[in-house]
Amino acid sequence: MSRLIVLALLLAAAPAAAQVPPADAYDRHRWQAEQHRLEMDRLRARADQRETEARRQALETRLTRMEVEARRQPEPYIPATPPAARTPEQERAAREAAAARRRAAAEGVGQIDAWLDRASN
Repeated sequence: MSRLIVLALLLAAAPAAAQVPPADAYDRHRWQAEQHRLEMDRLRARADQRETEARRQALETRLTRMEVEARRQPEPYIPATPPAARTPEQERAAREAAAARRRAAAEGVGQIDAWLDRASN
């Protein structure tokens, strides 16, 4: 624990000492470049931390979802009901109704085609 406190103090003291700009113009530019480099390194480290946290959260989310799906009760099997038996008269009436619907649809399409094929003025 005491090592951790000493390490924290050393890390906190180092940036404070680095913040004092030098007097020489050449050194001042080098100091400024070093400050930029340090800030870029800090920003990159924060971006890496955020990316790592996002990956961890995505993994936890996926695991939680898998656990919830595993605990879910399966849906009961309900067999499909067979189609109702129809009499021959009902079958014939259904076929005739379907044929009438097809003829009506074909007539409507024919009218649309005739209108589209008309001569334009």
